[in-house]
Amino acid sequence: MKTGLFWPSASALALAWSGSALAQTAPAAAPAPSDTASSSEPEASDSEIVVTAQRRTENLMRTAVSASVLSGTDLANKGVASVDALQFATPSIVVNNFGQGNDFNVRGIGKAEHNTQTTTGVITYRDGVPTFPGYFQEEPYYDVANIQVLRGPQGTIVGQNATGGAVFVNSNDPIVGGGVHGYFNANYGNYNDLGAQGAINIPVGDKFAMRVAFFGERRDGFYHITGPGGAKYTGNKGDLRELAGRISLLWKPTDRLSILFKTDLDYLDLGAYPADPYTDRFRFLPYGSTTPNPNYTDLFHITANSPEGAKDKFFRSILRLEYELAGGIKLRSVSGLSHGHGFYLADLDGTSANISTFGDTLTEKQYSQEFNLISPDNQRFTWLLGAFALWNKYNFLAPYKLFIGLPGFGIPIYYDLQGTNPERSLAAFAQLGYNITPSLKLELGGRYTASRSTNHVLIRELGSFVTPDEQTTKSDNFSYKASLGWAVSRDHYLYGFVATGFRPGGLNTPTFGSGAIPPFGPERVRSFEGGWKANFLGGAIRTTVDGFYNQYKNFQAILGRPNNPRLTTELNVSGTTKIYGAEAEADFKFGNLSFSAGANVLHSSLGQFFAVDPRNLPPATPAPGLCNPATGPVTPYCINLKGQRQTYAPTLTFNVGAEYDLKLGENDTLTPRVNFGHVGGQWATLFEKQQLGDRIEDRNILNAQLAWTHRSWTVTGYATNLTNQHYVGALNSGLTFAGAPRQYGVKVLKTF
Repeated sequence: MKTGLFWPSASALALAWSGSALAQTAPAAAPAPSDTASSSEPEASDSEIVVTAQRRTENLMRTAVSASVLSGTDLANKGVASVDALQFATPSIVVNNFGQGNDFNVRGIGKAEHNTQTTTGVITYRDGVPTFPGYFQEEPYYDVANIQVLRGPQGTIVGQNATGGAVFVNSNDPIVGGGVHGYFNANYGNYNDLGAQGAINIPVGDKFAMRVAFFGERRDGFYHITGPGGAKYTGNKGDLRELAGRISLLWKPTDRLSILFKTDLDYLDLGAYPADPYTDRFRFLPYGSTTPNPNYTDLFHITANSPEGAKDKFFRSILRLEYELAGGIKLRSVSGLSHGHGFYLADLDGTSANISTFGDTLTEKQYSQEFNLISPDNQRFTWLLGAFALWNKYNFLAPYKLFIGLPGFGIPIYYDLQGTNPERSLAAFAQLGYNITPSLKLELGGRYTASRSTNHVLIRELGSFVTPDEQTTKSDNFSYKASLGWAVSRDHYLYGFVATGFRPGGLNTPTFGSGAIPPFGPERVRSFEGGWKANFLGGAIRTTVDGFYNQYKNFQAILGRPNNPRLTTELNVSGTTKIYGAEAEADFKFGNLSFSAGANVLHSSLGQFFAVDPRNLPPATPAPGLCNPATGPVTPYCINLKGQRQTYAPTLTFNVGAEYDLKLGENDTLTPRVNFGHVGGQWATLFEKQQLGDRIEDRNILNAQLAWTHRSWTVTGYATNLTNQHYVGALNSGLTFAGAPRQYGVKVLKTF
């Protein structure tokens, strides 16, 4: 629901975890070597990385796409068990996590606004179906086969929600004929962190198999919270309690037909997401002075007096059917059904001075269906045809479960809302490939999408109804991609492409006295990219280098008062917004030594448009009315934001990792590992005023492990955020949210 209220949004305000301790202990399924590939993820040679995100099996080093692929083992070794930690393991990713919703950006594009109506620019798929686009983002990674991160617009194959990229999370499938195998993992760490996970593959005859996986974790909160005058705070301090499970069934009645069914169940009690005002981060006030700030405090020592809570419950079921027709043509159907219930309470001012609470209780239901016809891979001419449909419905529960105030505690309700926001997207797409020569391939793709979003809501401000409460917006678009790939030799591949994508428009929910506010229109992007992929020394060194240039038309931006959630409006930037940069990735393996690295350099420049930053005004002064977003004029209050950087788009991100296998005998190996991720400083608002807390500083996260393996047992000591950097993981409505502090412990893994 696009409303000023969602600047600190319900399922938006929350702590930016860099991954819980169990995240660092969550291994991928580790079956016997002969069973390392799931039925849906074909095996690859040591020199080949398989990517399936484009609906067919491809060698990443011979595909015209910029992507990173992390296996389940990579995730465990790098300490990645949720979406947050991806930013420290792959380049170009930034995650600012507000808990049940987050800002996930790739190459500076994703979701920088915290509401249901601003669609994401980076969509996540789980086992072939799109997940909820904004809420329910803290689903843990466990028993994962691989994660494929595609960078840049993916409008042809993925659709409207992939202007920045797409993430495909593939869990391990059952293996028919694979015998009984699986793993069990348990961990214990500081903050009384106790967790366990595991999976087992169970054959049922020679044509059917099932796999059962589970995950559980409990952890105490990171915070020391006091109430007014130092009194004891009785609310939730961020204690974590999570349970999740998955059952997968695979039936292969013939060599041509496979039917896969999976259901995930998640109960995620995230405790609470405490935060405090940005001014508490400054040692001196006003900013830049030498006067000590009496409220300066550590990120994890805060005050609060409102009750807090955050809890997600949801399930997702997928049904994937694949049938090979005569001639090798594949018919593929993937159906997905998800239903979730979210609950959230937050201390809106982040202090114990006032009782100001934001609350939201909602349900979300999503159904998706995709059909594909896929030609054989071994033809000079290849093709893919597809149709896609998605229905999503937010239900903000009655009676008025979304509110600012505190019902039942005598606190006046400033704003409350109930109702539904149904959304629909229909699409048809195709991709054609032609090998001009055995080493030169041309690919053309296109996708037509029709989207619709409607508000059926009742809104009250100070008890008075706000009208209108029924609004609809529609967006149609044709996206395309044209690429050329040249295999210069067996070890060198060059590619280039031009691609487009779009995000649909949305609705601006009215506030009291404003009447109808025009909806904002679709955002469109045209991207140019070129790259070089190479293998050296027989595959011991693998490198990728690429450059990209994106032009955005009608860039979507939310404006108003960054520290006042009641007055915001989303609109389209009339000028051309540009985002461009370069990336590099490398993997080295020499004997027992492995090394990986990735980096992104990014520049963003907003097109010309004008906006009022009301923080320039005295508190009682209304914002001036004369500030046309397209024409201005420039005044002390009406600011030309041309050339400003996009929010959450750091100039530099990079990651490095290394490990060495030290053989201690025939059955024993000692493996030290280190991984370091850097996310550069970024702006949380377009106004770029550091003195008003708009700047989020660098994140430098060092993780380390020491693993001893004895046959099928592995004992690992781990530490995350080893230097214990206390950093701001997110900023919203003038409140700062902490990233996770240092965590350490031991985990024990048994494979069978």
